[in-house]
Order: sequence, then C-alpha cells, then structure tokens
Amino acid sequence: MSQATEQLNNLDHQETGEYQALGSAEVSYGEAHEEISHEITLFAEPIFNLGSLTVTNSLINSWLVVIILVVLSLVIRKKLRTIPKKLQGFMEVIVEGALKMADSVTGDRKKSLKVFPIVFTIFIFILLNNWLGLIPGIGSIGFIETHDGHQVFVPWLRGATADLNTTLALAIFSVIGSNIFGIFIVGFWKHFNKFINLKAFAEIPGKITKDPMIIFVNPIKAFVGLIEIVGEAAKVASLSFRLFGNVFAGEVLLSAMAAILAFGIPIPFMFLEVVVGIIQALIFAMLTLVYFTIASTAEEH
Repeated sequence: MSQATEQLNNLDHQETGEYQALGSAEVSYGEAHEEISHEITLFAEPIFNLGSLTVTNSLINSWLVVIILVVLSLVIRKKLRTIPKKLQGFMEVIVEGALKMADSVTGDRKKSLKVFPIVFTIFIFILLNNWLGLIPGIGSIGFIETHDGHQVFVPWLRGATADLNTTLALAIFSVIGSNIFGIFIVGFWKHFNKFINLKAFAEIPGKITKDPMIIFVNPIKAFVGLIEIVGEAAKVASLSFRLFGNVFAGEVLLSAMAAILAFGIPIPFMFLEVVVGIIQALIFAMLTLVYFTIASTAEEH
C-alpha cells in the first residue's frame, strides 16, 4: 500500500508540474502578444512611394474613382442611341434636370452649357468618393506595420473626401477655375479690376471737377477689391473644411456605432450617410456653379 501511495503522489507531482509549465507558457505567450491598434486619423496613411511622391490610401481611392468615371463615360458614349432605351432615358432625365437647376443660377442656358461639364463632373466625383467610403472593405482591409514600437493597422483604401488634402485640392481647383473662366468671359482687365481696382484711381482726375465726392468713393471701391482677394481665400477654406468635416464626422460616427454593436446598429446611420453624401456633393457643386457665375459677370452688373 505504501508503494502504491508513493507512486500516486509522484504522478500527482508530475501532472502539477506539467500544468504549471503549461500555465507559464500561456502567460509568456500573452506577454509576447501585442495588441494591434487602429484609430481614425485626420491624415491619410501612406501606403508606398513613387519616387518623391507619397501615395496614401485616400489617393488610391481617388484614382479608383477616376478609373470608374473614365470607364463609365466610355461605356455610356458607346451605348448612346438616337432612340434612347430605359437606362439612357433615365440618364437624360437626370442631366436635363441638372441643366435646369444650373439655369436657375446662371440665368442663361449658353452659360450653363459652358460650366455644366465641370460642375457635374465635380458632383459625380465627390458623390462616388463619399459613397465608396461606406462600402465594406474600404477602411477595414489593409496591412499591419510597426510604428514607434507599436503594431498599427493601416487600411489599403480610405474615403478620399475624408482626407483634407483631397477636399482642399477640389476647393482650389474650383476657385482658380472660376477666376480663369471669368477672365475668358469678361476679359482680363475687367476681371483684374474686381480685385485690384486701378480703374477706380484712374477715373479720379477726369471726374473730380464734376463729382468731388469721387475722391472718397473710388478709394473705397479699390479697398473693396482687396476684400475680394480675402474672400477668394475664404472660399477655399469654406469649401474644403465643410466637405471634409461632414464626411470625416460620418466616418467617426459609423466607427463609434460599430464599436457598440457591429451588427444592426450601424445600418440606419449608413443610410443617413448615403443621404449626407448626396447633399454634400450637391452643395459643393452648386457653390462651384455660383462662383463660376459671379466670376463671369461684369463688375457693373
């Protein structure tokens, strides 16, 4: 009996030692395992470099939208028929409605036809970028890299309009494009005098005898032109931050809802973001149309 009891005790000690070893292995594994972090950043994450150009995930998303637009335009152009089918008829209704909306701003169908291709392309580009950010996989498929000693998840794609660089580029294009359009429509000299009103100073010597108040009025006109320069810079800030703020806020909202419960709760907010994407694209396009219209109007009008 004593020998049997001694053997059982030895077996118990061996098993206890194995469990202790296994437990220590699990602890060491837990210590070695590092949590992978992923936070929504204000800046777009770099993916790779092309020489000195840093390609970010939002830039890749922009290229993807451009490819989609080019392919769609080529397909639609090839499928155009004199007698339209259902899809072509639907697109013609949308384009005609957009042209009527442009006419309500410009007041002239000829001017609308000149501006419409630019404004409508901006609208479609922003709309697709807004909606692509809602597709599963955008922002959730990527790779892991080590940053400052921590493992960080970096998505391959990110909604381009959630990056301030993209919205700022669109705003600069809109404002500069409107001024170039104004130069072609009203002429360089008239458009230049909207900002630096040399004409106002040149009128003072010839009209001061008939209208002495011109010596006070025209310098004020020149000062207003300088305010217009500040206004152009304010347009860039307004356009870029409005679009970026709304899209980025939607991205944060969806992430917060998914963190609470990944199934069910984010769905209503995704539908809300679909509507917000349309509204923001429309606002940006309409403001661009307004800027083009104002730039193409002579100062006296």
